[in-house]
Amino acid sequence: CAQHEMSPIYCHSTFSCDNNVLFMEILEREAAKLGLHALLHEKPFAGINGSGKHNNWSVGTDTGMNLFYPGKTDPARELFVTGIACLAYGLCQHNEVVRCSVAHAGNDHRLGAQEAPPAIISLYPGTGFEEHVDAIVAGGPILGYKAEKSSADPKAAAAMPAVCGVEDRNRTAPFPFCGNRFEFRAVGSSQNCSFPIAVCNTIMASGMAVLSDLIEGGTSKRDAVAQMFKENRHVIFTGNGYSAEWPEEAKKRGLPNLNTTPLAIATFNSDKSKKLFQSMGVFTAEEVDAKVEIMFENYNTTLSIEVSTLIDMVETGILPACAKDFAKFASLPALAGDREATYTGIKTETDKLNEMFASRPGEACAEAKYLCDVIKPQMLAIRKLVDKAESLLEDGLYPYPTYDQLIYSHHS
Repeated sequence: CAQHEMSPIYCHSTFSCDNNVLFMEILEREAAKLGLHALLHEKPFAGINGSGKHNNWSVGTDTGMNLFYPGKTDPARELFVTGIACLAYGLCQHNEVVRCSVAHAGNDHRLGAQEAPPAIISLYPGTGFEEHVDAIVAGGPILGYKAEKSSADPKAAAAMPAVCGVEDRNRTAPFPFCGNRFEFRAVGSSQNCSFPIAVCNTIMASGMAVLSDLIEGGTSKRDAVAQMFKENRHVIFTGNGYSAEWPEEAKKRGLPNLNTTPLAIATFNSDKSKKLFQSMGVFTAEEVDAKVEIMFENYNTTLSIEVSTLIDMVETGILPACAKDFAKFASLPALAGDREATYTGIKTETDKLNEMFASRPGEACAEAKYLCDVIKPQMLAIRKLVDKAESLLEDGLYPYPTYDQLIYSHHS
C-alpha cells in the first residue's frame, strides 16, 4: 500500500478534466498489469489519510489576462480585486451549490476529517487581502493591495532563501488563493472534475453579472466592488478551518454546514439554484431536477452496495472464522477473553442491520437520509466489533487481509 500524488500541467479546463479522467483510466489499467490495484476511493483505509483532488482554477480573458493574478500594473491589479469580489459573491450567494458539486458517498469520509477542508464553503484570499477588503468597504480605493512575494530564510549556509507566495496557502480552507489561481480543495479523488469546475465558472459568471448591472446602473466601479465585498464579507475566512470554533462561527455568519451528501443534494434544486443555472444558460429547471435525482440514485446505490457487501463479508467470512476460533476454547473458557461477547455482538448487530436495511424508505431523498443517518451508524457499529475480532482471531483464520498485511506487507 502506498499513496502518490499526480501533478498535471495546467491547461484549459475542458481539456484538463478530460485528461484527468484519462489518467484515472490509465492508472487502473497499468496498475493491473503490475499485479496492483489503483484505489481511487476517497477513504480506502480508516485511520489513514484519504485521497482527493485539488482543482486549481483561474479565469482568463480572450486576450490572455488572468483575473486571479495580482498583476504589475494598476489596471491588472484593479481587475484582480474586482475578480475576487465577483468570486466572493458567487461563493456566498450560491454556497450550497458549490458544496453540492463535491457531494457524494466517498467524499463524506474525507470532508472535515482533519485531512481535508471542512464541508463549510468559505473563501481564503489571504490575510493581507482580507485587510484590503475591509479597507475598501470602509471607503478606501480598489488599488493598494501589496502583492509582492516574500522570502523565507532557512538561516543555513547550505540553503538559499526560498521565494514564498503572495499569501500563505491555508490548507484548512476549501477555496484558498495560490498566487495566480484559487484551489478548490474539496473535490473527491473518484470524481470527474468537470461538474465542480462548471459550478465554479457558473457562480463566477453570476458575480460578474451582478457587478456589471451595478456599474451599468450608474454605480462607480469602486462603490460597486465595495458593495459586493460588504454584502458577502462573511464568506471570507482566514482562520483555521479545522478548529472546533469554526462551525459555530460559520453558523453565526449564516454559512451552511452541509456535512453529509443527502443534506447537500437536497439544496441543489431550490428555486434559487434553478434561477442561477437558468440565468447563466447552464441547466434548465428540469435538468436541475434530473441532476438531483441522479445524485440521490448514485448515493443510494453506493450505500446499498456497501451494506450488501458488509453483510456478505460478515456472514460468509467473519462469522465462520469466529465460530472456528471460539470452538478451540470450549475446554478452556477462561482463556476465551472477550471472544464470546465480540463474536455474538457481530452476529446480533449484523442481523439488526439486515432488518434495518429491509425497512428503508422507497422515496429517493428519504432513502438517502435514512441510509446516512440510520444505516451508516449501524455499519460503523459492526465495523468496530469486526476490528476487535481481527485482533482476537488466531493467525490464519481471519478470512481477509488484515490491516498489518495491507499496510506493511511490502516491507517484508
